[in-house]
Amino acid sequence: MDGTQQRATSPPAAVDPDFEPLTERDLAYQLAQVVADRRNELGWSQSELGEEAGMRQPHVSRLESANKLPNLSTLLRIANAMGAKLVVQLEKPEQQ
Repeated sequence: MDGTQQRATSPPAAVDPDFEPLTERDLAYQLAQVVADRRNELGWSQSELGEEAGMRQPHVSRLESANKLPNLSTLLRIANAMGAKLVVQLEKPEQQ
């Protein structure tokens, strides 16, 4: 080895052989649903959310249709605009 570290692409079998990683597409769908649900709870249109978060309606639409995975800065702006707390965490798989 030349001293550089290799980044693991999947967890070692010893950690959890049944582990199924979340894809970016899965995450985009989850985020889209959470944002759309909260926006609807507030009674806001996509344009209103965009205005409050400092972005344009087409950007909100792409996020809510899971066509684009937003960066953390965008998520933070959206959360703040909707009066929500942005929480990012890594969870251990549930023990069987």
